Amino acid sequence: MRRLVLGLMAAALGLTACKKEESAAPGAEGSQSQSRPVSDIKTDKGVDVEKKVVYVGALNDESGPGAAIGKPFAAGKRLLARQVNAGNSGLLPEGWKLELVEKDHAYNPQNAVQAYSDIHDRVLFLGTSFGTPNTLPLRDKLAADGMVAFPASQSSEMARNQYTPPIGASYKMEAMRAMDWAVEHAGGAAKVKAAIVYQGDDYGKDGIDGWTEAAKHHGVTVVSQQTVAPGQKDFAAVVTALQQSGANYVLLTVLPSASGPILGTAAQLKYLPTWVGQTPAWVDRFFDPKVIPAAVFTNFYWATGLTYWGDDVPGMKDFIALHGQHADMPKDFYTLSSYVQGLVQVEALKKAIEAKDVTRAGYLKALKGITGTTARGMAAEPVDLSRFPYETSVSVRVLKPVMDQGGWRVVAGYAKPKALDASAAKASDDSK
Repeated sequence: MRRLVLGLMAAALGLTACKKEESAAPGAEGSQSQSRPVSDIKTDKGVDVEKKVVYVGALNDESGPGAAIGKPFAAGKRLLARQVNAGNSGLLPEGWKLELVEKDHAYNPQNAVQAYSDIHDRVLFLGTSFGTPNTLPLRDKLAADGMVAFPASQSSEMARNQYTPPIGASYKMEAMRAMDWAVEHAGGAAKVKAAIVYQGDDYGKDGIDGWTEAAKHHGVTVVSQQTVAPGQKDFAAVVTALQQSGANYVLLTVLPSASGPILGTAAQLKYLPTWVGQTPAWVDRFFDPKVIPAAVFTNFYWATGLTYWGDDVPGMKDFIALHGQHADMPKDFYTLSSYVQGLVQVEALKKAIEAKDVTRAGYLKALKGITGTTARGMAAEPVDLSRFPYETSVSVRVLKPVMDQGGWRVVAGYAKPKALDASAAKASDDSK
């Protein structure tokens, strides 16, 4: 019975493989063979200046273990491209358009490398490079090509490479802030028996590093550390180990394909700790009781530094109105998140076009000229990409899903992790 339930969960989340057509960039190669001024605008790769078309790459997961996120994330960039291409958006100089060149790597690093090789000469930048383990192998190639790739990842590693600019607080900051909240929620460090379930890659490393560092700061004991793999199906052993450890606060540094079945398995075993998911552990389809019963999320909280659907930010009303014009686009946090990331991308692109340098180097220069954008009022905090290593945000909040309303309640507002202040104070003392 348990296997049947878990199988139904995975199927409902849309994690089975699917095929999609990949968009091409017709005629792009001929227009970008060498750097040259055309109408006083310099170009090299991925720009047809005569047609005013910029080709933007997207390496996504629409058929692998991250597809529950990857599909709506892909939709966010498509929505942005539609808005730009319809005209009168003000996002780019009038007449300029975007064309997406998309590949599905199915959350496989080797596939991601091959997909990059297939399109890297045809695009100006990558609007999406989905997933930490799929982006890290591209770093040397990006540097050699001088191409920016915007990661669908908040790994701390992204901020250390100028070609993978992050937007929002890192997974490590999320994990540290989650521990702060756990101590507050429990009524003191002595009442917290902490555990973590983490993906065995750099995403997971960020989670466990932040969780254990903050635990040390508070004097909390981490009683269990469980590793999972992308695409893993059976979590009975993981949940049993958590239960036997006596953990009462568990951080989930996993994908939705794991978090849903983990919570479902725990409910079946009548194991009811407080769960705190990191940003990628949640997908808005969880609001649908046909996917997973709402009761499974009774003790679930979410630590994120990003804007959620319906959030109280200045640009939300306009975004929802735009989305309402495109019924085929999923109503999902990741559609929103991808769209907001895209607003920052096209802001830099507009600067590059106005500076008459739409080469890859010109685009990177324009990107680094962004000193405090709010992405048309959609960013939780102003994004500054002028400093390197990138320092976009350290503030994270904790949310509680209101399942019958399909929305969120803020249980702890934006704050930076307490261990950061302690580390800064110690560094200051050591320097004296």
